[in-house]
Amino acid sequence: MKTIGLLGGMSWESTAVYYRVINTEVKRRLGGFHSARSVVVSIDFAELEALQTAGDWETSAELLVHAARQAEQGGADLLLIATNTMHEVFDAVERAVTIPMIHIADPTGQALVDRGVTKAGLLGTSFTMERAFYRDRLTEQFGLEVITPEASDRKIVHDIIYHELVQGVITDASRQAYRGVIERLTDRGAEAVIMGCTEIGLLLKEGDSAVPLIDTALEHAKAAVDVALAG
Repeated sequence: MKTIGLLGGMSWESTAVYYRVINTEVKRRLGGFHSARSVVVSIDFAELEALQTAGDWETSAELLVHAARQAEQGGADLLLIATNTMHEVFDAVERAVTIPMIHIADPTGQALVDRGVTKAGLLGTSFTMERAFYRDRLTEQFGLEVITPEASDRKIVHDIIYHELVQGVITDASRQAYRGVIERLTDRGAEAVIMGCTEIGLLLKEGDSAVPLIDTALEHAKAAVDVALAG
């Protein structure tokens, strides 16, 4: 079994989900007392959030590069950035290490293709919804049309992530707000909705949407187990 490296803490709420899913999946596949070999390097999200707000992606990349090298030195055989937003600096991190990395959009895109989806809605932080790095990869690698909510809905989605979900706060009011955003995306033709922030799965379940919800954290974690157990 290969050792899975996780760059976490962005936020730790979703990193805990990754850790649980990876270990649950290894146990399901191997049985008995099996659990995953893993290295977790967890950063202080307050520092990164300030850099995001300032638009300082260069320093953000340096922060993750340092963490990635720590994970590699700690014995990781493969590496995941356990957040969607920070895939903005994926290429810089990938160049800085010698171990393979799994981009979160790749298992997400494959999950959509496997379901026969051609047009998907994207929920996430404002950075993920509004910057091109995520949508472009899904379009270029998987031929998907990706739509995002209107500006007012993007603000709702982003604010709930940063003011509530990363703090571990889950409310019915926010769940209802997200349901409304999803309904408006499906009205525009979305055949599925990407939960493109790893905390959204803490709030939404399949019954909250008339179309499939793709949990990026779940797909990413399972892809890591695929690689860790291959060969």
